[in-house]
Amino acid sequence: MTPTASRTAWLVVALLFPVALLNYLDRQMLAAMKYSVMGDIPSIGTEANWGMMLGQFKWVYAILSPVGGYVADRFSRRYTICASLFVWSVVTWWTGHVKSYDELLLARSLMGVSEAFYIPAALALIANHHIGETRSRAVGFHQMGIYVGIMIGGFSGYAADAPGLGWRWAFDLTGAAGVLYAVPLLFLLRDAPKHPTTDDAPRTTGFGDAAKELLTNRSFILLALYFTLPALAGWVVKDWMPAILKDKFAIGQGEAGVSATLYVNLASLIGAVAGGWLADRWMRRSERGRIYTSALGMSLLIPSLFGVGNSGTLAVAIAFLVLFGLGWGTFDCNNMPILSQVVRPELRATGYGVMNLVSISCGGFADVAFGALRDRQVPLNMIFGVFASTAMLSVILVLLIRPRKMQNEP
Repeated sequence: MTPTASRTAWLVVALLFPVALLNYLDRQMLAAMKYSVMGDIPSIGTEANWGMMLGQFKWVYAILSPVGGYVADRFSRRYTICASLFVWSVVTWWTGHVKSYDELLLARSLMGVSEAFYIPAALALIANHHIGETRSRAVGFHQMGIYVGIMIGGFSGYAADAPGLGWRWAFDLTGAAGVLYAVPLLFLLRDAPKHPTTDDAPRTTGFGDAAKELLTNRSFILLALYFTLPALAGWVVKDWMPAILKDKFAIGQGEAGVSATLYVNLASLIGAVAGGWLADRWMRRSERGRIYTSALGMSLLIPSLFGVGNSGTLAVAIAFLVLFGLGWGTFDCNNMPILSQVVRPELRATGYGVMNLVSISCGGFADVAFGALRDRQVPLNMIFGVFASTAMLSVILVLLIRPRKMQNEP
């Protein structure tokens, strides 16, 4: 990679960092401000209804993720990203003005539509700009934006409790910021240059052909399952942990939001940087270096989930959440790089969209099921014990993946 290409590649990551931050900020704000939102909108009613609202967002997001990925692969990742940011920011602003549970459901569904087009396009764009030894680190730095967004969202519980601010103000501010950033992003962001070998090769242009190629790829199926199983726990940690800590340790909404998001996402940030560096280094010695690094990260999730479910004090719960974050960051920064080793460059965004479809659909069911289990007073240690078992299975799945031979491909 030439110095100019390297600078452009890292500029793309820097430009997308704030977009990743905003992408997850609005999701985490809703979790951190749950009690204020439910108090202001009585028609929400039950924990199960809250879980259904969280799940509906994920199902819409999941169903449209392959479409968003295909649009990005087929047309322009740059335009797909900018349009997605603009639309979801408008919907974020509107969320702060809803008056009923039905309106909130509609707002979150529209959010799912708009956000579904971002992550597959963004990660594919980064992967195509970062050829070779910087790919895992570049994806890791992008994912850091997600963790920072979740951390900032964790503090929104304090804004919700503040008499002069409130939860609606937080959505107004976040929505306006996204709309304003979408304009300069459109002019500064660039699609990756065409590669001299792969771009002259025959392409899969039809969505049905793309889906067939992906779904007959054994390693892709294994990666999709590996990507999905940890997400059952991951979404519950993101969406429910503030409420879990508040109820279990009798602390305020603000303290619970920060405790549930700050430390675990600082650890995820560290895990993404360290995991990206280790994976890129390991790739110099083995084409399975990213797979081995991801498996190490997944191994950390097993004891952390058992620990979170059985913690007796807030400090112990936070300690296990930190362990979870280290493992999650290492896992998260290597999914697109591993995908890039098992599918063609022209199918990266579509492939990630299909992975999102499976993973986030199941995450939506996990949200709904967790809400129902909470209504029935099922012990947390039992629920998180099941999550730990899925992480154990995931380690086996990722080690079965075999990278395809890709000569001269970016």
